[in-house]
Amino acid sequence: MFKSLKLYTEGNFDLEKVLSTLIDFGYKRQEHVLEEGDFARRGGIIDIFPFTFELPIRIEFQFDKLNLIRTFDPLNGNLLWEHKMVIILPIKRPPKFRTLTFKEDFPLDNFLDLNVGDYVVHNQYGIGRFLGMDKIKIKDKYKDHLVIEYDRQEKLYVPVESMHLVQKYIAFQARRPRLHRLGTKEWLRTKERTRKGIQKLAWELLSLQALRMSVPGFSYSKDTQWQKQFEASFPYQETPDQIIVTQQVKQDMESPKPMDRLICGDVGYGKTEVAMRAAFKAVMDNKQVAYLVPTTILAEQHFHNFTTRMKDFPINIELLCRFKSYKEQKRIIEGITQGIVDIVIGTHRLLSDDVRFKDLGLVIIDEEQRFGVRAKEKLKVLRLTTDVLTLTATPIPRTLYMSLMDAKDLSVINTPPPNRLPITTIVVEYDEDLIRQAIMKELERKGQVYFVHNRIKDIEKIKERISKICPSQTKLAVAHGQMPACILEKIMLDFLKGNIDVLISTAIIESGIDIPNVNTIIVNDAHTFGLADLHQLRGRVGRFDKPAYAYFLIPKDEVLDTEARRRLRVIQSYTQLGAGFKIAMEDLELRGAGNLLGEQQHGFIAAVGFDLYCRLLKEAINTFKKAGLVNA
Repeated sequence: MFKSLKLYTEGNFDLEKVLSTLIDFGYKRQEHVLEEGDFARRGGIIDIFPFTFELPIRIEFQFDKLNLIRTFDPLNGNLLWEHKMVIILPIKRPPKFRTLTFKEDFPLDNFLDLNVGDYVVHNQYGIGRFLGMDKIKIKDKYKDHLVIEYDRQEKLYVPVESMHLVQKYIAFQARRPRLHRLGTKEWLRTKERTRKGIQKLAWELLSLQALRMSVPGFSYSKDTQWQKQFEASFPYQETPDQIIVTQQVKQDMESPKPMDRLICGDVGYGKTEVAMRAAFKAVMDNKQVAYLVPTTILAEQHFHNFTTRMKDFPINIELLCRFKSYKEQKRIIEGITQGIVDIVIGTHRLLSDDVRFKDLGLVIIDEEQRFGVRAKEKLKVLRLTTDVLTLTATPIPRTLYMSLMDAKDLSVINTPPPNRLPITTIVVEYDEDLIRQAIMKELERKGQVYFVHNRIKDIEKIKERISKICPSQTKLAVAHGQMPACILEKIMLDFLKGNIDVLISTAIIESGIDIPNVNTIIVNDAHTFGLADLHQLRGRVGRFDKPAYAYFLIPKDEVLDTEARRRLRVIQSYTQLGAGFKIAMEDLELRGAGNLLGEQQHGFIAAVGFDLYCRLLKEAINTFKKAGLVNA
């Protein structure tokens, strides 16, 4: 999965072994190469269109000796330029069955895919194992059926028109579930026991929701003329989802109950624009806005974007973070207290005890999973009286779970911006030749590169190593969070201006850095990052209409633990546009729901699977609501 094939001139290779490796890597033999993943052979000449390459290469052998490697144009066959070495990476192909998706309107909606070998739950028969698809003859016609294996190798054939009764089994535990036996009442007893046990949690969730709704909030006015002018100044075409979500947020703000809405949209899908419009609306009713972000660099970028967009309106915007001197921070905090500051953008510094707002109306939280426990406790208090808007590409399990359970309003931006391309994602063992190839490919098209190394103690050594494998004219710089603010700010500004080719940094670039010219990211020791972190890092590239590449490097010949391998498989599998929500669901499965549910609820989830658990909980919530037992 994580291997590569290195070919270089003057080297001796077994030609047949090269061909078999290409097949193992998922390449297909064709008459002519036309797209990524094709290869063709004519005697001692092999044409290959490697994964991550924009044009194919021609490799010429004389017996077992490799003489020439050249890029060529597949349309006219013209040879373009020579290479000393190329590295061929495995190509990602869909499963057999450099998948079934359920689209019924159920708790998990269409966010989980089902693959052969997965454990599944049939609503009427219980837990089994999905074996794939088969055609069954019924009344002289063959129909597609899902095949599910139960205890004692009994098989259940489910017609595709009934596949909404089948869900993927997720239970937040390492051990395999016990398969049920067909033809017994055990499953019905299990489901009924779980249904009764869930009712207590449903009551608690509804009580929490009712408490929030009972606290009077501020009802904002309808849009002003200035609001319309501001929104018309957006330099891009809004996507349909952006328009819908903006309307949902405005309806929340105009209602008398405090807003608590989660906006889930993939990296670069326009969540910030929705938040900006909400902030503008709040200021139009003389309310203050706090925009909370996890890093100083992201705070700086949002401050720049807000001031640029709102420059034609009398709105006072300030930045509160460690980039500011003590004197500047004191001035800004006084302005917040007096109500002079309309919008303040900052890090967790905004939650300090000395920051007191005159009339706070809206809190916007960017990537809540990046904040610590103390910050989250402070935010919990704010939620009862203030409108809160949370933005995320990969919601944390707790937040996602609360949204699925209707305890928090959820909006999803699924529509990618026009001309956006999926990011080509490669998980591969550390190889300096591969790193050089990836960097040179990006620099040759006048682009820039992120190289992420998340350890400050040896980051300078990494810079020296990278500089040795790159041409002497390559401009490199290091960035990390322990640098003096003025130096870090200058480095980031130079990188933004294109004065630096390769930025070697820690994960401080993870959230929100938006530089159109950077379209290759290389992440060292990728196995040490969480799933949401990997997705956020990948989202630093591919923000516009250029093909983008994300290389996740793992140590050579090191055995990774099961969970790390699974995280890497997920990030390599979910590369399509809008994959953030699916990655969040996988993250929920990998990490579990934390202590949100308690031991008893975990037992219920293990008994029936998370999806059916969600359905039973929703059923209980709706029953209480219809009975009028809770005014929610």
